[in-house]
Amino acid sequence: MKQKPLILVTNDDGITAPGIRMLVDIMKEIGDVAVVAPDSAQSGMGHAVTINNTLTLEKVSIDPDLANEYACSGTPVDCVKIALSQILDRKPDLCVSGINHGSNSSINVIYSGTMSAALEAGMSGIPAIGFSLLDFSWNADFEQIRPFVKKITDEALKNVIPTDVVLNVNFPKLKTDEIRGIKVCRQAKATWMENFDKRLNPHGKEYYWLKGEFVNQDKGEDTDEWALKNGYVSVVPVHFDLTAHQAIKRINNWDL
Repeated sequence: MKQKPLILVTNDDGITAPGIRMLVDIMKEIGDVAVVAPDSAQSGMGHAVTINNTLTLEKVSIDPDLANEYACSGTPVDCVKIALSQILDRKPDLCVSGINHGSNSSINVIYSGTMSAALEAGMSGIPAIGFSLLDFSWNADFEQIRPFVKKITDEALKNVIPTDVVLNVNFPKLKTDEIRGIKVCRQAKATWMENFDKRLNPHGKEYYWLKGEFVNQDKGEDTDEWALKNGYVSVVPVHFDLTAHQAIKRINNWDL
């Protein structure tokens, strides 16, 4: 009998978040599932790793169907690292991260704990996908995107994600029958216009609260932002080689 694919599931919203619980439920239809996820919310942690503190790993039984389900005190990247080192007895066939409560499209991929977990898996030679829904609500309706998550996962396992590439998948906040399809896109050029709101605590000590506005500077119709705005699921192939290859020749002409 053919062995089922082993799928590692993680996220950045915490192991009890509705998004990861839906992702676990979908992945159980596809393969054998192991879960290692943060014991509390770790949004916006990017590719942070824990080096100045110890990590704890607690076996939990949130889903009675799973034998391997662990809550980790660290970041999403810590979760992937410790899963590969301490939990799994074979290399996963796939790592899926999410489903994130909120967007990870465009420049948000840089800050995302969800996508950093997927990238960490990719760096370890494991095909990986990060899933995000454009709804920050804890009670977001993930059921609406269930068939799309399953389809993308099935296709990734069947066709194999290209080497050194991780998929960044974002879903518009729409009902299943309102989603127009899936588009493979490039990352839109966008930025955050940010500032810090300075306040005083009751003891008169100053503190700061970061706030900002997302600004899409890209008018292209081949981007993730365009796809999402127009009712499509966006799939952006991301690679973790950050070399600007096109700049090497130009910089070699400098008097270095």
